[in-house]
Amino acid sequence: MLIRLFTAAFALLGCLLAAGFWLLTKPIPQDTSQAKPRLDAHVTQGLGARGIAEELNTQGLGVNPDLFALAARLSGAASSLKAGRYELPKDISTLELVDFLSQGKGVLSSITLVEGFTSAQFIAQLKQRPDLIDDLVSNPALEAKGVDLSQQIGRQLGLEGGHLEGWLFPDTYRYAPGSQISDLIKRAVRLQTEELNKAWSQRDPNTPLKTPYQALVMASIVEKETGKASDRPKVSSVFNNRLKVGMMLQTDPTVIYGVGAAFDGNLTRRHLQTDTPYNSYTRTGLPPTPIANPSKASLYAAVRPEETPYYYFVAQGDGGSYFSKNLNEHNQAVRKYQLGR
Repeated sequence: MLIRLFTAAFALLGCLLAAGFWLLTKPIPQDTSQAKPRLDAHVTQGLGARGIAEELNTQGLGVNPDLFALAARLSGAASSLKAGRYELPKDISTLELVDFLSQGKGVLSSITLVEGFTSAQFIAQLKQRPDLIDDLVSNPALEAKGVDLSQQIGRQLGLEGGHLEGWLFPDTYRYAPGSQISDLIKRAVRLQTEELNKAWSQRDPNTPLKTPYQALVMASIVEKETGKASDRPKVSSVFNNRLKVGMMLQTDPTVIYGVGAAFDGNLTRRHLQTDTPYNSYTRTGLPPTPIANPSKASLYAAVRPEETPYYYFVAQGDGGSYFSKNLNEHNQAVRKYQLGR
């Protein structure tokens, strides 16, 4: 009798194990309305196994939360399931899903910081991403005093200039859905700091720039004034040459930056004559902070300008610029390329 009971128990256990294995290895039901051979899905940072299963259920994958959590525990992968954006095969099983997520085979999201963008523009981009956690909190008291979010972040990170402007490296950043905006900003600052230090270590010994931060400011101006990439070293030479002799930089992008949100796209004589810390028509030297986030190429152009006799340049209309040695030559170029005379 006892032998029969043991035999029955083992048989039952075998059936349960077989059923469990079948459940773990059979394809997970998916939303058949999607015609693609793979399912796009994302897993948010910080979720446990059950939370991941429930999140995937909302995205068209019929995962059994209890079964998925059990499989994750049995495989020892419960604590190593990774957040990310994934393309899941249509016939993936629960066991395969656990392996897929524990191996981090996800396709990460990405965002591109375009060279020449301001920090405010990049922050606005980040805030529009639904798969990023917006952990940037602006201080109303500081805002009332005219200290915007970029300045507040710059102060919090202890950046020179007390401003985030210029410190974000233009690049494509990949991230896991559920990442914090502040983490991406810190990555961009770290990369820009590294590139700035590398460029400064290779600077022309005759540069009038005295510090890496001045180089960052100069690079931002070169970035905004360059319509053609190959012109960067010449554009830089004009502004470096002006600094050496004490001439005003007289560059429109600094004026526009000083006008701020009130600028409507039309630069007027009144703008040029209204003094602000950024008006390079009313003040000598560099503006107090960068006016945009410069590229690696502009950083190097700023500290290693081409050696030229130029003090002026004007846009030719084809993306490039015409460079002049003196005001008389410059005025002739303006009449030719800007006034059509």
